[in-house]
Amino acid sequence: MKIAVLGGGPSGLYFAISMKLRDAAHDITVYERNRADDTFGWGVVLSDETMSNFEGNDPVSEKMIRDHFAYWDDVKVVRGEEAMTSGGHGFCGIGRKQMLLLLQERAREVGVNLVFEHDITEEGLTQLKAEYDLVVASDGLNSRTRQIYEAEFQPEIDMRKNHFVWLGTHQKFDDAFTFIFEKTEHGWIWAHAYQFDDDTATFIVECGPEVYQAFGFDKLNQQESIALCEKIFAKHLGGHALMTNANHIRGSAWIQFPRVTCENWYFENVVLLGDASATAHFSIGSGTKLGMESAIALADELNSGKPLDEALQTYQDERKLQVLRVTSAARNSTQWFEEVERYLDLDMMQFNYALLTRSQRISHENLRLRDPEWLASAEAWFQSQAGSNSDRRPMFAPFKLRDMSLVNRVVVSPMAQYKAKDGMPTDWHFVHYAERAKGGAGLVFTEMLCVSMEGRITPGCPCIGEAQVPAWTRLVDFVHEETPAKICAQIGHAGRKGSTRLAWDGIDQALPEGENWDLLSASAIPLMEGNVVPKEMDRADMDMVKDQFIESVRAAKTAGFDMIEMHAAHGYLLASFISPVTNKRSDEYGGSLENRMRFPLEIFAAMRAEWPEDKPMTVRISAHDWMGDDAVTPDEAVQISAMFKEAGADAINVSSGQTDKAEKPIYGRMFQVPFADRVRNEIDLPTLVAGNVYEADHVNSILMAGRADLVLLARPHLADPYWTLHAAVDLGDTSQAWPAPYEGGRRQANTLAEREKAMAQ
Repeated sequence: MKIAVLGGGPSGLYFAISMKLRDAAHDITVYERNRADDTFGWGVVLSDETMSNFEGNDPVSEKMIRDHFAYWDDVKVVRGEEAMTSGGHGFCGIGRKQMLLLLQERAREVGVNLVFEHDITEEGLTQLKAEYDLVVASDGLNSRTRQIYEAEFQPEIDMRKNHFVWLGTHQKFDDAFTFIFEKTEHGWIWAHAYQFDDDTATFIVECGPEVYQAFGFDKLNQQESIALCEKIFAKHLGGHALMTNANHIRGSAWIQFPRVTCENWYFENVVLLGDASATAHFSIGSGTKLGMESAIALADELNSGKPLDEALQTYQDERKLQVLRVTSAARNSTQWFEEVERYLDLDMMQFNYALLTRSQRISHENLRLRDPEWLASAEAWFQSQAGSNSDRRPMFAPFKLRDMSLVNRVVVSPMAQYKAKDGMPTDWHFVHYAERAKGGAGLVFTEMLCVSMEGRITPGCPCIGEAQVPAWTRLVDFVHEETPAKICAQIGHAGRKGSTRLAWDGIDQALPEGENWDLLSASAIPLMEGNVVPKEMDRADMDMVKDQFIESVRAAKTAGFDMIEMHAAHGYLLASFISPVTNKRSDEYGGSLENRMRFPLEIFAAMRAEWPEDKPMTVRISAHDWMGDDAVTPDEAVQISAMFKEAGADAINVSSGQTDKAEKPIYGRMFQVPFADRVRNEIDLPTLVAGNVYEADHVNSILMAGRADLVLLARPHLADPYWTLHAAVDLGDTSQAWPAPYEGGRRQANTLAEREKAMAQ
């Protein structure tokens, strides 16, 4: 093939090398607009895993690069006068200029044509498309090729809010990748520092927009800006200067990071590579890695024998997914640094842990592999904060709300069973909840218990009132007598989401004609076309429903529940007042957030007044309607939570969505954790969280990082009522108690786990 490569950065050069290694007959020319030794960065970070990938592709260039590496194993976090170091992270750095020169040398060795100081215009690109079989656009995050063919590549560029400047220094940071956080008169500013050769380290300074403006960095020239950074970080620089190699940039050289994604990676015989197709934030150091690994993948496909369009389509389909995983982690890391002031008051141990796990690529047990001693100290710290002297995982730490003490942080999430008869719980409910209480979780939630027959979601949903007290008392007594678990009654009213079929008969579908019942909601908006149109509640309706909630709380108190939760999420009655999607009222209960919260807060106050002072009460909210800015957003969720906190809520159960069928949620592992994290750390209130949490590792990471205080698991507890007991076995935690009649099972499970572990070594 005759190939033109636009851009002589690492990905373009490495692609050219990879192609020539697969077939020396390829005619490849790299066009670079700058000089051979120009570069506008300082150091490049690569992991041991990445270098192993490079070795498999080209051992010669891998060795050339490795011979010029600066290695470090530790990550050091400095916050003011505090410092903490953890090990086992296995990174290496190399100067960007050095790396480019080595790749240029290797490219010449294998027969690649290198042309420097050659800028490609739009006309020139059209000519290259005609003259070459393939044009590879590896022309960086500001790709001219991507701009020219914007309609074809369909890029999205998300300009992130923090400002940063890429500097260098001769101060040594050769003992660890170092994060330095300094509190100034204008707020926090921080640096990412790492060695990349014997004499020089990268020193990236970053801050939020408010601090950037307050210092006047936008008005300073480069030298003034650098001098100010030297002053801020003077005690860390040891008298060494900060340096820039971006003298070609006007202004201070501070920039914001553009997160680039493209719908399409190729068009006709033009294909994007590296930062031109997708960018990964510098805080996870994976931009060069992604580009070079994409170069390998593209070279493989182009030499597979497939027609060009098929090879490019396969490259896009397969590589785009791999890149998405890394760029999603990079997005998590980016957002963590954008919100870092939320965490800077955490204990240093927890702050350090949160920083290490910010991208969700590094998990709790992965940290144990990296530095078991440090993680053990972190776990001991967590247990001590919980009032325990145990050395167990965070999920097994006790927790207290008012006078309710939990033996651990694992919670059985509310899960509708649809097995009630005329509002009455049945033996199904007794067995279902009793089994999960025996299964080791510290807290078990009931499904939403409805305050009236008209407040049910389906004919199979249970109520809680005087008639149901005996059945719920039987369950609560069993849980208290036979298990260490506590049990919570979640209390709510279905609102416009009521009068629907059982889940397995058509979830949210209207009941057959003649079986429906009248509904109430904030506004007369049906759940879907064909569902019952609810009545917009008037004051008499509100008074009636308030009385029903009070009666339900009395029933929960009589039955002996340890905790109650007011359900104000998922589009049910109280949530229908909170969300502007479902609240279109023009009276004092609609419009502003204060008005929309008026009735839910009134219900909360009535419930709290009826509930015993020594027992906790929580609220479940939808922190995101997933319906744009004219709906509940995470910003507004913080305000909602703060209002419930002021009203006396002991914790917020942070969920999302299910407000309306037009929602467009974005799912993923632990996808609701950022919302709980924000509520917890911005208003200083405990949070509970669920949402695609299915591993003990997830639970421990969430808790240890301070993103939530209790973790709810739903489907895992449907699949395994004894999830907590089995998780302890898998983790090698032999301290976990089992019900006395099951002691033989505990011994056998632990013995088999030990045997399996020994055989694997």
